[in-house]
Amino acid sequence: MTDFAATKARFHLPRGLIYLDGNSLGPLPLAAMARAERVMRDEWGDMLIRAWNQAFWMEQPRRIGDRIARLIGAPPGTVVAGDTLSIKVYQSLAAGLSLRPERKIVLSDSGNFPTDLYMADGLLRSLDRGLTLKVVAPEKVEESISDDVAVMMLTHVDYRSGRAHDMARLTERAHAAGVIALWDLAHSAGAMPVELAEVGADFAVGCTYKYLNGGPGAPAFIYARPDHISTTWPALSGWLGHEAPFAFDPAYRPSPGIDRLRVGTPPVVQMAILEAALDVWDEVDIKDVRARSIALSQRFIREVEARCPIWTLASPRDPEARGSQVSFAFEHGYATMQALISRGLIGDFRAPDIMRFGFTPLYIDEADVIAAADIIEGVIAEKLWERTEFQKRATVT
Repeated sequence: MTDFAATKARFHLPRGLIYLDGNSLGPLPLAAMARAERVMRDEWGDMLIRAWNQAFWMEQPRRIGDRIARLIGAPPGTVVAGDTLSIKVYQSLAAGLSLRPERKIVLSDSGNFPTDLYMADGLLRSLDRGLTLKVVAPEKVEESISDDVAVMMLTHVDYRSGRAHDMARLTERAHAAGVIALWDLAHSAGAMPVELAEVGADFAVGCTYKYLNGGPGAPAFIYARPDHISTTWPALSGWLGHEAPFAFDPAYRPSPGIDRLRVGTPPVVQMAILEAALDVWDEVDIKDVRARSIALSQRFIREVEARCPIWTLASPRDPEARGSQVSFAFEHGYATMQALISRGLIGDFRAPDIMRFGFTPLYIDEADVIAAADIIEGVIAEKLWERTEFQKRATVT
């Protein structure tokens, strides 16, 4: 069994704050500070450019990829880290489209994260071959899968509501129609068990600054099913995806392995921080994380609904149908969230009226849930959302 008291002690958690926003940005792992300092002082500082070889910087993306693979049910050699999630969405969608060149539709849903839709739209426009992005309601995805769809591109867990798609069922349905299944795991990796190999997903992408606690700007990752790795031509043919980057060959020859999905130079310091964050997972069972997350979120829902009947649950009530966040809708949601933050409870807001609260057992426990409910009850009783200072919109919500 995972010792969550021990994992909580491995994070920097400011006094007087209850942090229910790990679904947006994970807190700082204590080991990350020392790791970053060592990279800057001993590696960059003393080794200088020699560190690419002596400190094995060039192998970081694959090394990290294999560690993430364990958390998402993927075999070694099928995941690589680097670049941003938007770049990885572009790469994976382009790869999927190349496998179904005769088909013209990319199917997604209105619960997908907007950047995924933006990247898809931009890619389809640039290809200029009559491709269409078809966006349907989440509950309409399954019935919209047909033999004219090239790629089904979905975010596993909805960023607003926390609603979770049935990955296994939809992937099976997609494959029955010859459709490539592409999954965004931004709100899944590190939050709940994911079995990419078992369900047969074709491609998957995700970020590492949420539940994996890699820090702001932490690199993204991309997964390709083993049988696709050597058959898809990288749409973004970066030099580090080349079979021999330092041959400086003017012609591009993709790496025979997952390295072909690398693009640019890895952000070494940021990746070192991520590696330190992933050390926590060496002593954690993701199934324990999921069970504990469900228990905490269920307790939170009960407490909030008993104390705050003017809020409306915006997440699925069935915990098996949602990820590790709980969302409530309230017409004064933005100002209310600012009031909660002023009282020491940090969640976040998503337009038009959604307040989000993340439940991350690595550093959140039942005492935090009860304390959060106490703060919510006080803010609602005092109608603090009516105060002018809480209604001014900041850049990041």
